[in-house]
Amino acid sequence: MTADYRRLDVRELHRAGVLTPGWSGGWCWYRRGEKVATVNVEVGEASIRLRYEATDRGERKGYDYAVRLARTGCTFGGARPWFLCPCCGRRVAILYGGSVFACRNCRELAYEVQREDGADRLARRADAIRERLGWEVGILNPDGWKPKGMHWRTFWRLKAEHDRLKGGALGAWAKRLGVLGWR
Repeated sequence: MTADYRRLDVRELHRAGVLTPGWSGGWCWYRRGEKVATVNVEVGEASIRLRYEATDRGERKGYDYAVRLARTGCTFGGARPWFLCPCCGRRVAILYGGSVFACRNCRELAYEVQREDGADRLARRADAIRERLGWEVGILNPDGWKPKGMHWRTFWRLKAEHDRLKGGALGAWAKRLGVLGWR
């Protein structure tokens, strides 16, 4: 799954000012406040050079290669940067780490939500409503009340949708566990 890999997102690099030709430095990944990985980046006119070390089949290897950049014009001016995948050449926003940073299709990765079943999807959607209402996430937690400033009509609509999704998820989980039909 995509969450299991280090991501190199061209949008984050662009917002951080890294994609300026001539820029050179390190891009780091952190877990719980501790640095876990670094890649050295050198930016040229139409590409970035990546230098890093990674473990491949138990052996530590150094990698040094260029990833081409493409830019598309925006409606109101400016340009949007894209990576061109080193493996297939597709225009992508995110490359996923490994021995070589490559796109999701080359790595044969799926997003987490693509592997959800119906019950998990219902629970995730109910949790999104709970977040919007300021309630504690988790459909087994007790419901809260209307957030200040929200219209009552909006609150009752969201609560009804939440209750429908919650009931569907709990019913599907009960069926999966074989709880339904017991006496």
